[in-house]
Amino acid sequence: MGGPGEPPEGTPEGAPAGGEDEYRSVVFDESFVRAARLQEYSAQERMSDHTHAVRRRPARHRNLSKQAVILVLLIAVAFGTAIYMGVRHPYQNPVAQRPEPLRMTVIPLAPPGAVPGAEKAADLFSHSPAAQFRVGASGINLPAAHKTPHFSDGQVMTALTTAKDYLVESSLDPDVLTGGAVRSARILLDPRQLDQFDESFAHPAADGRHAPTGWLVRFDPAKTALASPGIRVHGTLHATETDKNTLEVTSDHTFVYALRPAGEPTGGKTADKAAGEKEPARASLFTVRRELQFRFDRDDLRMRQAELLVSHLQAGPLSCSDDAVDRLRPLLAGQKAKAGGPAGTDPYATASTAALCGSLSAAAQPSF
Repeated sequence: MGGPGEPPEGTPEGAPAGGEDEYRSVVFDESFVRAARLQEYSAQERMSDHTHAVRRRPARHRNLSKQAVILVLLIAVAFGTAIYMGVRHPYQNPVAQRPEPLRMTVIPLAPPGAVPGAEKAADLFSHSPAAQFRVGASGINLPAAHKTPHFSDGQVMTALTTAKDYLVESSLDPDVLTGGAVRSARILLDPRQLDQFDESFAHPAADGRHAPTGWLVRFDPAKTALASPGIRVHGTLHATETDKNTLEVTSDHTFVYALRPAGEPTGGKTADKAAGEKEPARASLFTVRRELQFRFDRDDLRMRQAELLVSHLQAGPLSCSDDAVDRLRPLLAGQKAKAGGPAGTDPYATASTAALCGSLSAAAQPSF
């Protein structure tokens, strides 16, 4: 049988050719091979007429250079973005700015007649509108603290307690009231306001910016002394958020002081020029209403200090003609207001403010 095991010389004549039909399509006879034309291309022909078997790859050093440039650009962009975000971070505290100067108003209230007096301060308080007022710091009540959109309830409470501390130190401290000390109130102020504070006491002026009585309550110690340490107080505190970085606290309090002439203890003797007899020095009441506006940024809250924006003070009994800028000089028991209105106002002095004076209602004084 013929098949793959046949010798290379081919199948002998006469033998069956069973496998010839299977490979007929791929087997060339001798005449076909001799008739085939053989041609070898030259090197130039191979370069011009034929493409390379594989695609050329770009040089490695060029690829590395592009990658290096891209990497440097990415680093530069990342570094620039980091710097920009550091400067413009949305939660970064705003740049500290110089606060507004305190705007202050001091209005003396003149009594319509002689100032009522009594030997005992308790009798004066019980017959006055301050009969139900609390004594001392207990009269400065703190409202409930509620958080705001950008401040916690703890931060709101810090603002309220700092405002209360300033009221206590500037309105109730006996050393401050007698005109001697100022430090206890000063240390509670924003440090950026201290220049204005110090200038007010070094060079008092009725310009609405530099009146010591706009910062605190103090009397002339040469003429006035406290007849009782129990100062009556009544008023309110209120906190609000003005922007995402600022809280404001407004206070409105009435302080009632029992006073007597300096150098004479209550119940002591003083000369009666009319009769030539001795009689006890009588006490009288002096009323001060203070309306203050405080501002707190986040640094103020952290340091428990306040920026004082507005101070409005009404006080009496006082004489309109007396200077109430540096110290308050109350009219004491039996005294009357001096004739004449407030100190003159110069309309040509642009730095000055109009002198103001009011009348103290008889209902605001003790009645017996």
